[in-house]
Amino acid sequence: MSQTYLSLTVELPEEASEAVQDLLHESGALGLEVRDRETPPMPGVRGPKQGEAIVIGYFDDRDTAEAAQAEVQESHPDARVALDEQPQQDWSNEWKSLIKSVHVGRLWVGPPWDVANAPADAVRLVIEPKMAFGTGDHPTTALCLAAVDAYMKDHPGASVLDVGTGTGVLAIAAKKLGAGRVVGTDNDPTSVELAKENTTDNGTPDIDVSGKELTLVEGTFDLVLANILANTLIELAPLIAPKVKDRAVLAGVLAHQRADVEAAYRNLGFTVLEGAQQGEWVRIDLKR
Repeated sequence: MSQTYLSLTVELPEEASEAVQDLLHESGALGLEVRDRETPPMPGVRGPKQGEAIVIGYFDDRDTAEAAQAEVQESHPDARVALDEQPQQDWSNEWKSLIKSVHVGRLWVGPPWDVANAPADAVRLVIEPKMAFGTGDHPTTALCLAAVDAYMKDHPGASVLDVGTGTGVLAIAAKKLGAGRVVGTDNDPTSVELAKENTTDNGTPDIDVSGKELTLVEGTFDLVLANILANTLIELAPLIAPKVKDRAVLAGVLAHQRADVEAAYRNLGFTVLEGAQQGEWVRIDLKR
């Protein structure tokens, strides 16, 4: 890998932030940094203007970065877009300082360099963040970890399906808290590889992680988790619903998107339970 990396900075209205994050991820960004109301920047780092977000995609290859830049400019013509070269070294260290560990219920999730700070009595998940989503410190992940902790307390041995597993953090958490059959799926091959590494590193190699379509996953599950994005949750509703035996937990949903997501699942026969919220992010809990 070269000694420099490329940062594609996109400044645009906050409501368009998720779409651009999605686009950059699909375009091959190694990682994303988002600065908005939910994730204010580090001290000394420029924040977004009122009502806007700054989304930065990191690339190690100029062709990929320029193709992503062209796509962003085409789909969001009003966005302010800049492509810069940065020294690799600064990035890796600065990026490490952005990764926070999180303690939710019985679970501690954090990077390898922070394990010494984990509470002695916590169930530990060590996730090596390699610029894939889901190291535990994002509000949506924390909300889901709390749901996994609560459900597993009441349903030891429950079967769990994690849709869009990312780093595998929710699937690993369920297994470590006593789940029986645990399956994780993701349509991103990089995430599947990373999740497999993480399951091995955390002593839960019997989690079945793959890039399978949901229709090819056998059986139903007591608990189905899907921490993705609102539009994808609505799209996948007809595929997720048949997999749920008892409970579904959906996240990656902003408060203003909640009603649409809930409606999609109500139409498929689910009862909406209380759920939870952290900042702008909501978790939707559904019962069969």
